Amino acid sequence: MVIARSLVQALREAGHEADIVLTPQNRFGRQGAAYLSTWLTDLGVGEGGTIDQVITLRYPSYAVRHERHVCWLNHTMREYYDLWERFSRPLSPQGRFKERVRRRMLHAADRYLLTRNVDRLFTISATVRERLAMWPSLRAGVLYPPAPQRPYRCEGYGNFIFMVSRLTPLKRADLLLQALASPEGKGIAAVIAGDGGERARLSRLVHEYGLGDRVTLAGGISDEELLRYLAQCRAVCFPPMKEDYGFVTVEAFAARKAVVTCVDSGGPAELVEDGVHGFVCEPTATGLAARLRALMDDPGLAERLGAQAHTRGAALTWPDTVRQLTIP
Repeated sequence: MVIARSLVQALREAGHEADIVLTPQNRFGRQGAAYLSTWLTDLGVGEGGTIDQVITLRYPSYAVRHERHVCWLNHTMREYYDLWERFSRPLSPQGRFKERVRRRMLHAADRYLLTRNVDRLFTISATVRERLAMWPSLRAGVLYPPAPQRPYRCEGYGNFIFMVSRLTPLKRADLLLQALASPEGKGIAAVIAGDGGERARLSRLVHEYGLGDRVTLAGGISDEELLRYLAQCRAVCFPPMKEDYGFVTVEAFAARKAVVTCVDSGGPAELVEDGVHGFVCEPTATGLAARLRALMDDPGLAERLGAQAHTRGAALTWPDTVRQLTIP
């Protein structure tokens, strides 16, 4: 919802009347019903009168029908795209067959809707666009979202690395812990914020690696706490696997902080130029630790890369985003 709320705010600031409409929830086993319900949703008229345009963001919202329809695709249903093998491997033969059929049907629906049901198509990263590369007719443009409209600030370059994310396996917070436990990461402190299914395992790893005096698992944090951690950290570490985009990257940029990410991290690796706005390294504990060490040993380097990251982030603006997403 972060991108939706930020977009609505930007549209209103540009003089448009805008609001969020939630489409039916997409649940496993009921994808067809969700797509059909969305297809039947009437967005011709709202409480304020005629709706002039719709901007849809994710599946299955792009199934809505409107004569002026722009899709800014956040992501497809990843289990049926880039995460197919990870998702289907544990299934029984019968379950895999059933999901393979469902996957083909969903691909057919997505291809039809994204080629024939929208007037313009953008994706939030090249990573998302590449998942649709089997359909050359899509011709999607890449439009990177700016940072959410919050009062970011920089209060210096403290003595800790900050990571914030939902704690799931794909976010690879465990890779950060492995880096800190390596010889190259000796003495580096970190705060990891967020909640999720991986939190208990990460807590065990902190104890197992002997990192209790250097790593804080902050759990879920408020917006104010997020801004404070961003303002005070030395740099931000964000090493996910094939991330759609990752707002934390541009949020770090807005707080003048360099970002350390990995070559297979997707969206963050598109935004961070290695050695300019931070570092893009191999997804290994030693590779990550070496870049974190460079920043912790040299506050001036962290400040220089953070300044360049701020310039990069400032080039992404909500007024320009609104201009590209609205049909004259």
